[in-house]
Amino acid sequence: MILDTRLLSTLDTVSLQTLDYVVILAYLAATVLLGVTIGRRIRTGKDFFLGGRRLPWWAIGMSLVATDIGGKDIIGVGGAAYDYGLAVGNFEWIGCVPAMIVAAFVFIPFFWRTGVYTIPEYMERRFNQGVRTSLAVCWLIFIACSLGVMLFASGKMMSELFGWEITACMLITAVLAGLYTCVGGLAAVVYTDMIQCTIMIGGCFLVLVIGLVELGGIDGMVTKIETRQQEISRDGDGGERMERTSLILPVDTGSPFPWTGILFGLTFVLAPAYWMGHQAIVQRSLGAKSEFQAKASYIWASLLKSLIPIVIAVPGLVAFALDPQLVDGDRAVPMLVSSLLPTGLKGLFLAAFLAALMSSVDSYLNSGATILSHDIYRRYIRRAASDEHLLIVGRLTTLVLVVWAAAFGLTVSRMEGTGIYAIFQTLLAFFQGPALALLLTGVFWKRANGTGALAGFLGGVATAILLFALSQESVVTRFSLAPLFQISEPYLYFSVWAFLVSTALIVLVSLLTKPETEEKLRGVTYWTDSRSKA
Repeated sequence: MILDTRLLSTLDTVSLQTLDYVVILAYLAATVLLGVTIGRRIRTGKDFFLGGRRLPWWAIGMSLVATDIGGKDIIGVGGAAYDYGLAVGNFEWIGCVPAMIVAAFVFIPFFWRTGVYTIPEYMERRFNQGVRTSLAVCWLIFIACSLGVMLFASGKMMSELFGWEITACMLITAVLAGLYTCVGGLAAVVYTDMIQCTIMIGGCFLVLVIGLVELGGIDGMVTKIETRQQEISRDGDGGERMERTSLILPVDTGSPFPWTGILFGLTFVLAPAYWMGHQAIVQRSLGAKSEFQAKASYIWASLLKSLIPIVIAVPGLVAFALDPQLVDGDRAVPMLVSSLLPTGLKGLFLAAFLAALMSSVDSYLNSGATILSHDIYRRYIRRAASDEHLLIVGRLTTLVLVVWAAAFGLTVSRMEGTGIYAIFQTLLAFFQGPALALLLTGVFWKRANGTGALAGFLGGVATAILLFALSQESVVTRFSLAPLFQISEPYLYFSVWAFLVSTALIVLVSLLTKPETEEKLRGVTYWTDSRSKA
C-alpha cells in the first residue's frame, strides 16, 4: 500500500534510533581512522599531492566516481529528477561516459607522461605564465565555492534527519573530511573514497528498491507518475505538463535539460572539459602507478558511472510518485529517507550520504591545496621550496579551504529557491568552455600560442559571465530579452557560446602573433610527443 502523501508532506524530521547512530558513528570512525593511518606514511609533497604515484587503477576508478557523485548530487540530482524528470540522467549516460572513454585513451596518458601535478602547470609549459595563473585562479574560485555548496547539501540532509541546525551539520562534516584529508593527502582521499563509493551506491540502491516496492514496482511507479502529471495539468498547478519519464525533452519544455543543451552544452563542452581537464578529477589518475593503470582507472570508472543515474535520479521520480506537492525538489530524497527507511537502514543511508559528501569534499580540498601550493605559492612566493616544505604548505592550505568552505556554505544556505545542482553547474559553466578550448588547441594545434590562449580564455570567461547576467530575470524583463532565454537556468548554453568565442579568439590571435618555438613545443602537444604517435 502506498504511503499517504499528506503524511509525507508534513514530515520534517524523524528521530533516529540507537542503532542508526551506531551505524553512522562506526562509519565515521572507520573513515577517519583509515585516513589518519595512511597519513602516517606521508613524508613528502609528492606523497601528499599525488600519493607517491603508487595508486592502483581499481582504487582510483572508484575514487573518480565518489569524487564526482557527492552529497550535492544525491540531493541535487534527485531534486532535479523530481522537478524535471529522468532527463537529468543524461548528465551521466550521454555526458560523462563518452567523455571518459575519450579521456582514457588520449588525454589521461598524455598528462601522466608529462609528470605535472596540476592542469594549470601543464598550461604554463604549453603556453605561458599568464595562462597558468588565470586558469589556476578560476579553479581555486570554483573549488572553494563548490566546497561551500557541498557542505550546504550535507547540512540540508542531516538537518532533515537529525533535526539539528544546518550550520552545526555543515561544521561537523567540514571538520571530519578536513581532518583525514589534511593528514593523509591524496592517498587517504583515494582509499577512503573506495569505501565511500561502495557504501554510497549500496545506500542509494536501498532507498530505490524500498521506494519501488511501495509503488508496486517500475510499472507501478510509471503509472503513478502519469496519474500525478495528469492531476497537476488538470488543476493548472505546475504550468505545462512535464514528461518526467522521458529521456529526451524538447527545447520549449521549460526544463534546464532540453536535448539541445544536453547535446551541445553537455556532451560537446562541459563533460569533456570536466573529465579531461577538471583538476579534482584528473589529479586522481596522475597518481597512478603507470600509464596503463591511469587509463584503466578511467575505463573502470566509466562502467560504474553507467549505474549512477539509476540509483540517484530514479529516487527523485519515486518521490514525485509518492508526493508531487513538495515546494522544494531538493527535499525529495530526504523525504524518502525520512518516510520509507526503518531503524538501522536509515542510519546506513545517512552513512552513504556522508560517504558521498565527504568523498567530494576531501577530493576538492586536496586539489585546491595542490593548486594553491604549486601554481600560486611555489610559482610566486617560494620557487625553491622543497618537497618537505610543500607538504607543510599543502596541509595548511587544506585547513584554510575548510574554513572558507564553511563560510561560503552559510551564504548558500540563505539562497532560497535555488537548486543545489543548478548552483554547481552554473559555477562550472563560467569557465569550463574556455578551459576546454585551451585544452584542445593546446594539445592538438601546434600553432596556438600563449598570447592567443590568454586572450581566448579571458574572452570566453567574460562571455559566459555576460550571458549569465543577461539571463537574470530583472535584465530579461527590462530589456525585453525573453526570446533569448526561454528556459530556466540556461547554463548549458553559456558553456557552448563561451567555448566558441574562446576557440575563435585563440585561433585568430595566434595566427596574428608569433608562433611558439619548436623547443617550447617539445613534449607538450600530441604531435610533438613521440609516445602519443607510437
